[in-house]
Amino acid sequence: MSRVALIETKPSRNNFKELFEGKVEFDQYYLCSDPYKKKVLKRDVDIEIDTDEYDWVILVGSDALKFFTSQTAVTTYTGKLVDEKYLITINPAMLAFKPEARPSWERSRDSIVKYISGEKQDFLDFDRIAIGIQDTASALKFVQAAIDHPKPYIALDSETTGLYPRDGYVQGFSLCYDGEVGAYVESECIDEDVEELLQELFHKKTTLMHNAKFDLAFFEYHFNFEFPRFHDTMVLHYLIDETPGTHGLKTLAMHFTPFGDYEKPLYDWMTAYKKEHGVKAADFDWGCIPFEEMYTYAAIDAIVTFLLFEKFEKILGNKKLASCYNNILIPATRFLTDIQEIGVPFDTPRLKMGQALMQTEIDSAVEELYKNPIVAEFEAIQGKPFNPNSVLQLRKLLFDYIGLTPTKKTPKGAPSTDAEVLTGLAEFSEVPALILTIRQKSKIKNTYLDKIIPQLDKDNRLRTNFNLIFTTSGRLSSSGKLNMQQLPRDNPIVKGCIKARPGYKIVDMDLGTAEVYAAAVLSDDQNLMDVFRQGGNFHSQIAKKVFNLSCPAEKIEFKEAAKRQAAKSVTFGIMYGAGARNISEQVTKETGKYFSIGQAQKVIDDYFGAFPKLGEWIDRNENFIKQNGFIYSIFGRKRRLPNVMSEDRGISGHAVRSGLNFMVQSVASDINLLGAIDTHTRTRAEGLDSSIFALVHDSILAEVKDEDVDRYCEIMLECVQMDRGVSIPGTPIKCDVDIGLDYAFGKFEKMYGEAV
Repeated sequence: MSRVALIETKPSRNNFKELFEGKVEFDQYYLCSDPYKKKVLKRDVDIEIDTDEYDWVILVGSDALKFFTSQTAVTTYTGKLVDEKYLITINPAMLAFKPEARPSWERSRDSIVKYISGEKQDFLDFDRIAIGIQDTASALKFVQAAIDHPKPYIALDSETTGLYPRDGYVQGFSLCYDGEVGAYVESECIDEDVEELLQELFHKKTTLMHNAKFDLAFFEYHFNFEFPRFHDTMVLHYLIDETPGTHGLKTLAMHFTPFGDYEKPLYDWMTAYKKEHGVKAADFDWGCIPFEEMYTYAAIDAIVTFLLFEKFEKILGNKKLASCYNNILIPATRFLTDIQEIGVPFDTPRLKMGQALMQTEIDSAVEELYKNPIVAEFEAIQGKPFNPNSVLQLRKLLFDYIGLTPTKKTPKGAPSTDAEVLTGLAEFSEVPALILTIRQKSKIKNTYLDKIIPQLDKDNRLRTNFNLIFTTSGRLSSSGKLNMQQLPRDNPIVKGCIKARPGYKIVDMDLGTAEVYAAAVLSDDQNLMDVFRQGGNFHSQIAKKVFNLSCPAEKIEFKEAAKRQAAKSVTFGIMYGAGARNISEQVTKETGKYFSIGQAQKVIDDYFGAFPKLGEWIDRNENFIKQNGFIYSIFGRKRRLPNVMSEDRGISGHAVRSGLNFMVQSVASDINLLGAIDTHTRTRAEGLDSSIFALVHDSILAEVKDEDVDRYCEIMLECVQMDRGVSIPGTPIKCDVDIGLDYAFGKFEKMYGEAV
């Protein structure tokens, strides 16, 4: 009988005998014997154990994992074997406040039981299934075997020296055609004959990739390959579980294949190399990895992708999810690959001008700060210059010297000095406002202007990522060289540097009140739809309807500002579960006049009195979410909400609100995305000189040749306003279009004068 030890961070209420259902006998240990330690540090560890005396050691939680192994990601390794002895699991105590983790805990528990009983073993004979190819003849033979094999699909993966096609090259590719053997082919042996045969393979069979957007970009840029049909196992897993951070190939391989942590030897080699050569992780070049170290794990990447597809494709039996995958996610993968390749057009002279302008503003703001008498007095008392970048000095100044009251704490319990806190404190002192100004301007210069210039490609375009599967709501996100979703809104300097070439214009289409429009249609609330049909100022029309105001809608903004703001706050708040207290605070803040909770509650009541079917729709879907723990969007996306089952009312309530928000936010986002995809397809078919280069929130950004602007706008409006089952007859969704030389549309010149 195997000897088993179980180690958790400190004594807890977990009854592991019961949790493992009596299937495992073990000796129990703790890293730290003090149950009252809030956070166990290395110096607090007092465990006494000789792990060599045990056949298996169950490590509970990240602290135990990090102490006994070189790994840190407990969610990645939960239920898995590390270093041939350690079995990892998340801490089941988290289930009390995070019910969505229960399936993960149960899978890891069952997996651990199988390892200990001998029912489960990791596949370790990698040499038997991985082939390394460095000569053209062998490459041709393997590709031909893939063509001749009866399976209608092949798995393909690339190994590259960079994250973007222009920043690196393809070291080689991995191919698997039967789910049993994979080959890694070094790029140096790829000649015209191999390329021709590969193209024949890609035309004949469906290509399976994991993160197809990445591989498509490299194969198309460096080899000009075409992929008429492809599947993406990363996107397929998103359909199965939309939780961010769970879609990586390594994570999925560990959970769904017998290969375990097959990449560990490769990463151990990389760690040793970086240490020996003094190379920082960020500077490591994958081109340094020798073929003999690379090929085994690269080949298994393709095998894993093949096996994952055969497991995940079953999800396409669900008609709603299949529709979402085939009609949105796969076309969007193709589309985003294209717009990432197009790149964001920047004007280098403007960027340099912007750097100088922003530095001047920073210097002026710093000078004004040091002229402030309070800061001067503080420096005299401290006997040294005040450093606004020092959080410790800032806390002393704001809370000890000036005497302001901290409004928020950091995770470690110290008074926070973040932007939200400084904004609130600015009402009571000029100093926080000055600090906030310096921070904001420094962030614009350091985060954007300074970093954009060195990352521009030779054509003055910046190529960054648009992510399809990184949010639970279905909205796109952006990451990489530049996060396009987080460009500064209040200062036009960065947007002003996104500039069209001579003879072209920047065209921006932004959906108007799209989420409310979706809610009106989905709820079939004719009264709310009438507001859209009437046109004019939307929030004034809402206020007129809710409060039965007699004055014309165009005068409400001036005569009934508080009521208009109250109606606006409810409109934007209903999908997010905003109650009377939230509405009270919001209206008070926006109008500068106290708006009581009682007044706010009456507005909410009046609002749903004016739009009763909207209220019924919300109630109906809230009940569905509470009973089922999930909800579908009209386009087939599924949002899983297991936290509705939590005993904590705050957690369950948040889950319900997230579900309601998803139902309208994802629809608005998909309308925008589908409109962009169709616009991209049609303008290319017509041969217009136009290029969509970004989707930012609910907007579509394009660079369009002057003579094609009118036709581009016609096509774009037709595509975005197309009836996709979420339309008000005769009143399509509102699209606001701006056309100009740059993305700031004149605001850059207005703030900074004559521009470059």
